[in-house]
Amino acid sequence: MYKSIFVITKMDCPSEENLIRMKLDSIPSIENLDFDIPNRRLTVYHNGETDHIEKSILELDLGGKKILTEKTEQTTFVENKNQKKLLWTVLTINFSFFMIEMTTGLFSKSMGLIADSLDMLADSFVYGISLLAVGRALTRKKQIAKLAGYFQITLAIIGFIEVLRRFFGSGDLPDYNLMIYISVLALIANGICLYILQKSKSKEEVHMKASMIFTSNDVIINLGVIFAGLLVNWLNSNKPDLVVGSVVFILVSQGAFRILKLST
Repeated sequence: MYKSIFVITKMDCPSEENLIRMKLDSIPSIENLDFDIPNRRLTVYHNGETDHIEKSILELDLGGKKILTEKTEQTTFVENKNQKKLLWTVLTINFSFFMIEMTTGLFSKSMGLIADSLDMLADSFVYGISLLAVGRALTRKKQIAKLAGYFQITLAIIGFIEVLRRFFGSGDLPDYNLMIYISVLALIANGICLYILQKSKSKEEVHMKASMIFTSNDVIINLGVIFAGLLVNWLNSNKPDLVVGSVVFILVSQGAFRILKLST
């Protein structure tokens, strides 16, 4: 048995963990995966060479790099029997906030909230694919990933078009109060999801490292929408909201391409 340690620089939250799990799921030589999200490290326990494993991780474009491979005496691993229940919990939270942010984003005329809702939907796709893929054939898993990826890209393109329309048109001023209030709630929801999934790993990680939450792209996006809301009020302009919305749509598109790489 061998143990290979990878640094995954763009592994900011559990949705990236699930992307990696699904990508490596078809490699029979892998015995166990151990994720350390706060330190952005992945330990792979496997038999044989690491070439296929390393290639699969690199294909996800998450900044993966192998540190070392060494022999290990460890042959038994503790499986988390609550994993499916936890995935359903975070899927429900993310999809609920997709609905909340999309509705309030349309009502408040905020592209930042609408874009953030799609980011929540993107995470929901990852958790949903993980659940739907359980026990299914590899070709079926790839079909599910491809469908989710193209749907996400389509929504992001529609969002970009609307941003351009508002940028070059007059555009209504977003409701900054609603932007800030809903983003604070989304921030709390993301923190809860991170806590729930990381708490399940081991007793040593029950008390999360503070750095874990604030290195998450999801949380940075929430803070960006809050800041944009403050600027909308201060500058009496919709441009900060459009800028944040554009950045988030780019991130959503990148996430969609990562999902599509699961289908290759």
